[in-house]
Amino acid sequence: MKKKRIRFVLKTAVSLFLCSFVVLPFYMVFINSLKTRGEAARMSMALPAEWLWENYLIVIREGRLAQGFASSLCYALSSTSLGVLLSAMGAFVLSRRRTGFHNFLYYFILSGLFFPVNYVTLVRLFQWLHLTNTRLGIILVFTSAMIPFCVFTVYSFVQSVPVQMDEAAVIDGAGAVHLFFRIIFPLMKPTLITCFILQFMGVWSDFLTPLYLSSKSRLFPMTMAVYQFFGKNKSYWNYIFADIVLTCLPVVIVYLVGQRYIIGGLTTGAVKE
Repeated sequence: MKKKRIRFVLKTAVSLFLCSFVVLPFYMVFINSLKTRGEAARMSMALPAEWLWENYLIVIREGRLAQGFASSLCYALSSTSLGVLLSAMGAFVLSRRRTGFHNFLYYFILSGLFFPVNYVTLVRLFQWLHLTNTRLGIILVFTSAMIPFCVFTVYSFVQSVPVQMDEAAVIDGAGAVHLFFRIIFPLMKPTLITCFILQFMGVWSDFLTPLYLSSKSRLFPMTMAVYQFFGKNKSYWNYIFADIVLTCLPVVIVYLVGQRYIIGGLTTGAVKE
């Protein structure tokens, strides 16, 4: 009994120590977002002398966060929905038709996980296609960037679904579209929700893609609102921290709502033969 208690105390201590690496940065950001400019510049862990909740109102007004929120929501919802749907359809075909060409295509798509985005080439391509400074261009980039991961995840899941289900549906007269959307797609729900949540958070937090592909403020997402308060001659750290808190808040909410799918989505839904 004594050994179990000691083991429990050690595990708890280690867990709290590891959690501190995640909690303390968030604590510092939140506390400093409520301080004056001078106090926030010190970036200390101390509580503010005066709690300035109006910092958030100033950030929302001067940082145009309402417009940034709308842009971020547009990019995240559009690209994630389109990317997850296309990935699910592609992964199903690649998994069921195991020809040499389809295997090559699968690994070619998978290679996108290992190569970084070449923004120089991408910008030149968008200039040629007249997609620079357009919402469509940004959405297309986000959509294509998430396809490799989603295809990899859904492909592994589809392999666990017995082919006999496809054969039974075809015998009953189901066409390709009916087979996918009425039989296979509902089984993918946990995996697709997992992909959706992870990719939504990735798109929402992305800073470089809108930075390179847009120069108009009306296209800026929430992540780029920080430019309103940080520059060569000014650094309003209290507003910067408030902007970070407001930008992270939707991602935290999405994660809390869908965490059960993230935890079990990659293994749930397998069908036994």
